[in-house]
Parts: sequence; structure tokens; C-alpha cells
Amino acid sequence: MAGSRITVRVGERQLTLSNLEKVLYPRHGFTKGEVLDYYTRIAPLLLPHIRDRAMTFVRFPDGVDGGSFFEKDVSRHAPEWVRTARLTVGGRGGDPEVVAYPLINDLPELVWAANLAALELHVHQWTVGPDDERSTPDRLVFDLDPGPGATVVDCSRVAERLRDVLTGHGFTPVAKTSGAKGMQVYAGVETDDPAAPSRYAKALAERLAAETPDLVVARMTKNLRPGKVFIDWSQNNPFKTTVAPYSLRGRDEPTVSTPVTWDEVRACRHVAHLRFTADDVLTRVADTGDLFADLDRTRVPIPAFG
Repeated sequence: MAGSRITVRVGERQLTLSNLEKVLYPRHGFTKGEVLDYYTRIAPLLLPHIRDRAMTFVRFPDGVDGGSFFEKDVSRHAPEWVRTARLTVGGRGGDPEVVAYPLINDLPELVWAANLAALELHVHQWTVGPDDERSTPDRLVFDLDPGPGATVVDCSRVAERLRDVLTGHGFTPVAKTSGAKGMQVYAGVETDDPAAPSRYAKALAERLAAETPDLVVARMTKNLRPGKVFIDWSQNNPFKTTVAPYSLRGRDEPTVSTPVTWDEVRACRHVAHLRFTADDVLTRVADTGDLFADLDRTRVPIPAFG
């Protein structure tokens, strides 16, 4: 049935889905149909965290072994009912260009994206208004990336330290795995200055790097990173994106960027402790609910720091 197509109704929309039997994760036997099933079932938890956020897809049309590409501008193939935000960004050589970013706000739009084999969903830390204007950031993020010889276990120790400082500054931090090697720590913020989250995150990352230089590095320089955790504070740049909570990743298996409890972070002593596949996530959310829900209801001003 290579090249098979079916037409389905999702909410008020009619979609044509293709190649549902195609295996996108060969080592796990996970098909495109299972990708669509995962995103459909996780949608009630996922959609609130990506709504009105300009999105970049990472598409794997030939599966995770067949290469991938980033896609921001979907103007060539998006149905007219998929909302897009036309935003001006810096183009090649610094020349501005207008990009039609998709906004995945409902189940039909999410199913449409999954049918493109957009396994990974990456979003900005700000939302888009009704007239395609950028809001100021409402999220602060620390991307913890383990260097060679380090793992998510080391990231967990750094995440605990970040939590202590952030809590002391009035934030309610939440954590999630990256679905790859590392993890992220977030906090909800209120600010009128698009650069404020980056300034704060950089100052905090540099403080932790100075306090424990054997574990933490705040610079991307590769020769500084073996055995350490790089705190990538630059993810707060308004032009950068971070993988969304509950997004699949294009790894050997269908792992997911999974919200976790702080008890789980503290208990992490092996990489398997914070590794979750799509099936794992669907099972655990039935018990835990949305562990990321506090992010959008605990926004506070960014304090002076540094």
C-alpha cells in the first residue's frame, strides 16, 4: 500500500493523510500512523503550550534515518485554514525577509503538521497577536546541554541548582527533558523588555559556571564542554526557538520532550530515569496530568540580577 491516502474529518476540517504505514522510526518500528495517533492523543496537553507561538518544524519525510530539514515558511503548501503569522526576520547577509510561520492552535492544524512528518515542533518564548505583532517574552528558559562525557544525570544536578536560585527570586520553575540528551528549565515571566530574559539568564548561567567550573560552562566553546553541562542562556534570544513540551524528537526511538517533577529530577541517577517514549508519555500523563501547566499561571517580573 505504498503511497496510500485516506481522507478523514478532524473537528470541522477535512484532511487527506498519506503513507500512514510508513515506518519513520526504523529501530522501533514506529509508523507515521502512530505519530499521528500520538499527537492526536497528546493534543489536549500540548496545544496550550504552543498556541499562538510562531513555530519551526523539523521534518523527517523519509524517517529519522533519511535526513531532516527545518521549515519555517509554510506559505507554499499550508491549507488556507492554517493560521500563519507573517513576521519579518533577518535574512541571509542580514537582509530582512518576511516568513509565514505556522501557528498550530487546534487539532486539525496539529494533525496537518504531523502528516508532513514534522516530528519536532520548536517554538519561540513569545506569542503572536491578532495582527501578527510579536508580544514580549512570557517564558524564561535554560537549555542544559551535556558535553562529551556528561549526561542528563549531570543536567539534573545543574537543574536542581537553577531551581534553588529561581525559587529564591520568586519564580515557579518547571523542568522537562529535551527528548534527546539534555533537559530544560523554564519559568513564567512578565516583562516589557524583549532582551531582559537573555540578560537575566546569562548572568545566572555565568554565576553557576563561576561557582562550579568543573560542572558548568556558560560559553558554547567546544573545548570547554567535555564532562560539563553547557547552560545555553541564548535560547532566550527572541529569534531562537526551543523544542516544545510533548514534542517528539527525531532520534533512534520516538522519544519525547517530557515534563518531569522535581522529585524525578532529584532522583535521577541514570540516563534511563529521564528517558520517555511516546508510549511512556501517554501512559504517564493519565496519572500526572500536565506537569507543565504551572508555567503559564505563575508569571512574575524578572528581578534585577547580575
